[in-house]
Amino acid sequence: MDTVSGPQEQFELITKGLQEVLNPQIIQDVLEKEKRPLKIYWGTAPTGKPHCGYFVPMVKLAHFLKAGCEVTVLLADLHAFLDNMKASLEVVQYRAKYYEFVVKAILRSINVPIDKLKFVVGSSYQQSAPYIMDLFKLSNIVSQNSAKKAGADVVKQVANPLLSGLIYPLMQAIDEEHLGVDAQFGGVDQRKIFVLAEENLPSIGHRKRAHLMNPMVPGLGQGGKMSASDPNSKIDIIEEPKIVKKKINSAYCAPGDINNGLIAFLEYVVQPIHELKTGKDGSFELIIERPEKYGGRITYDSLDQLKKDYEENKLAAPDLKTGVADKINELLAPIRADFEKDEEFQSVQKNGYPVEAPKQEKKVKKVKNKGTGYPGKSSSPADATSEAATATATATADLATVEDKLDGVKLV
Repeated sequence: MDTVSGPQEQFELITKGLQEVLNPQIIQDVLEKEKRPLKIYWGTAPTGKPHCGYFVPMVKLAHFLKAGCEVTVLLADLHAFLDNMKASLEVVQYRAKYYEFVVKAILRSINVPIDKLKFVVGSSYQQSAPYIMDLFKLSNIVSQNSAKKAGADVVKQVANPLLSGLIYPLMQAIDEEHLGVDAQFGGVDQRKIFVLAEENLPSIGHRKRAHLMNPMVPGLGQGGKMSASDPNSKIDIIEEPKIVKKKINSAYCAPGDINNGLIAFLEYVVQPIHELKTGKDGSFELIIERPEKYGGRITYDSLDQLKKDYEENKLAAPDLKTGVADKINELLAPIRADFEKDEEFQSVQKNGYPVEAPKQEKKVKKVKNKGTGYPGKSSSPADATSEAATATATATADLATVEDKLDGVKLV
């Protein structure tokens, strides 16, 4: 992959497709005045399994590398531990290694060289004395309310929140200083944490950084982002082809409505990857295989044309689903191949996401049938009533006999 030259070209590639950039002047100063590579980091907390939404930040990492940036991937294991996941540190560390395998596999699958990527595990520096002191300093100027608000879109929200949820955003702000970067990259859901960093880092003696934000890719349902915690909204990176087809077939995709997760995936993943491979802005390709009796194969080389056809009902929802499912399986095939041939890749996945044993249902205690006293006796309600009446009569007779015997006996 060739790199681009010239500060303006680099800036345009770095910011391409982003929803928002905070402090873009910092980036321009590094490129134009300091004339050095921009140092940028992307952090990911290894919680749920990575899904197809991860292709979106991977495309941006490719853009950063092509623009000559020095890129660090932070595998934020301690952040994952703090995110109310109830996972042990040992399990989280397996997940961090699994995420590293996934990130490398995705980048290789879209022909992005990974030799210039730097991977850092959060716990390798977040337990140092200078880092902890910065955490103390920041906690002394950020209110509980501000920390809670900053993490609202990122930290798992529960009815009785833990203190860890307030520490999480403070650490993410401090990471910028201790990773020595000029900018932090993330989804637009990170915006409140980015603002917290900009407003408070100067107060503890550290400089402001630029912040770059990707749009959030919609999930497969109606509304909401693709989320690792919602299995119905996302497709795992190593999902089986038949499961991919099943999930895509059940995805929300109203006829004529282009605001759905499938078209968003084409826009934010398929087209940018095609552009990277061809080196041409705006290049696109989607092949939809249909039986001849339904019109045969459709080939799109323009995303805008596909959207227009879908809005005008010239492209049917089932055909769109077929094309997207096939494209996703095409993208995932090399990643699944890496997983299937690498025993360590499989091992960290197994240890990071152990399959819980199914809970045994509590056995219902059966009411013992004491029987009728002799074989073949009916146990119908009428018989039961008759038996009760007989038993009562017998008891009454026995009592009369006892009374007769006692009659005349002198009691002392």
